[in-house]
Amino acid sequence: MGGLGLTDRDEGSNAEAAREMLESGDWISPTLNYEPRFAKPALTYWLISGSYSLFGINEFAARFPSAVSGLCVLFLQYAFAYRWLGAPLALLSSIMLLLNMEFLAINRMVLTDPELVVCTTLAAYSFWQGLQASTKTSRWWFVSFYLALGFGMLVKGPVGIIIPLVGVIPYLLLTRQGKLFWQKGFPLLGTGLVLLLAAPWYVAMFQIHGEAYWSAAQANTTGRFMSPMEGHGGTLFFYLPILLLGLFPWSAFLPSVLYQSLKQWKVYWNRQGFSTHEHNLEFFLSVWVLGLLIFFTLSATRLPHYIYPLFPAAAILVTLWWKRFLSEPTVTDWKVPRRLLLGTGYLLGLTIMVAPVIFHQFLSKITKEFPAASQVDFGWLPTVLGLVIIGGTLGIRFCLNSETKRAWAVGFAGGMMVVFGLLLMKGGIPVFHMYFLEPPQHLATIASHNLEKDDRLLQVGRKRPSLSFYARRKVYFMGPHDAEEWKQHRAASGKKMIILQTSLRREIPEAVSQWTVVLEHGGFSLLSSEPLM
Repeated sequence: MGGLGLTDRDEGSNAEAAREMLESGDWISPTLNYEPRFAKPALTYWLISGSYSLFGINEFAARFPSAVSGLCVLFLQYAFAYRWLGAPLALLSSIMLLLNMEFLAINRMVLTDPELVVCTTLAAYSFWQGLQASTKTSRWWFVSFYLALGFGMLVKGPVGIIIPLVGVIPYLLLTRQGKLFWQKGFPLLGTGLVLLLAAPWYVAMFQIHGEAYWSAAQANTTGRFMSPMEGHGGTLFFYLPILLLGLFPWSAFLPSVLYQSLKQWKVYWNRQGFSTHEHNLEFFLSVWVLGLLIFFTLSATRLPHYIYPLFPAAAILVTLWWKRFLSEPTVTDWKVPRRLLLGTGYLLGLTIMVAPVIFHQFLSKITKEFPAASQVDFGWLPTVLGLVIIGGTLGIRFCLNSETKRAWAVGFAGGMMVVFGLLLMKGGIPVFHMYFLEPPQHLATIASHNLEKDDRLLQVGRKRPSLSFYARRKVYFMGPHDAEEWKQHRAASGKKMIILQTSLRREIPEAVSQWTVVLEHGGFSLLSSEPLM
């Protein structure tokens, strides 16, 4: 996890905010680049700061809480599925949750989503356990439910509560079990428990920062839902390809099980359903998955990792589809999953194989932000990765078409994702690090060794929050033509150093462009206002 530099902007921002929290000793008010950061609550920063204390301040330590969170979700998945579906299906659902592109990527990044999904998954599964258990034992499951909501609130704000409730409330309404929940779930006391856990930090922030925090909190909750933030928009169909590719190859079977389960809602409404706990569970998870898709689709701000909370439920649903497919001699809903599997697999494989051609078509635009990208040599990797996906898809198809080899399809699918993931980590990540991330971060590390406390480090061009992490200091981000800012920095006392793309030197003020060139690396330059020994 430490072999890849921090990506901008979320990874760099989160890792640096946690570093500054550890440095300052202020465990209430997060900062980024030594300015207040109100975008997210503090729990994730507390975890990363603790990791820094154990492993030192580095990329591995920054990503360690995300990896542990991923393992916790897998444990929750196995334990819950084991209770209701048995050991074989519990293992299968855990494998499906693990072996997909989105799970492997998100749990290796410095994001708040891994910790959030631990909370939302625990909340949803605890709710289900509590509703099915006897009145005597259900109280402890609902305590777990409310604690998970409270911790979710401390990870990512109100969305930590909304995500579980998007499934819980429609399920209770459609199955007319609201009265049962009121009896078992003690919602008034539960709400008090959530507030007791989450409110102290929010109250402290409001007391310290007042209206500034309240305005920022509104912008990052209701504001994010009502209008796109930082250009993260997209169409209403944004999440359909994200889900198909992110959960591939298991995503091909999800629409079928959703349709088969949700079309029976009238049966549950009339209290004629619930023939088994399995069908009841399938309906609950289907309602939750569909509710999350609708909720995030209606949100104006859209990012690929936003739908990650639905992945645990989706993995169990696909597991139930596979159970029926392997046990029933004739499966009526096989046509749509087969088309989705083949279409997604072939398209993904071919796209990866022609990625170098697409890359070179846009190379002039890419090098404006990543100058070293012109030196990238993809070699054999795209072809092999594409063949792995296409070959694996063909293998799955062959097994599924054979009545005697159906069970092998899971092995083909899992093996395909293992090989794909290992090849990408060993061959793709080092290239991405070397040509897209490392050059300016390397210069920031050098600057950190050559600047005193009162000196200044400037970065010109697209804002890169990760540079604050590598420089271990405040970075002044500015444009090449910000005349007033240039004047202020030049007049300031102490040494000044600048990180910028080498091509931008001709655009900054001439007097500054003549400063000493400390090092040029990967299309970036490090300039110093004073000569260095």
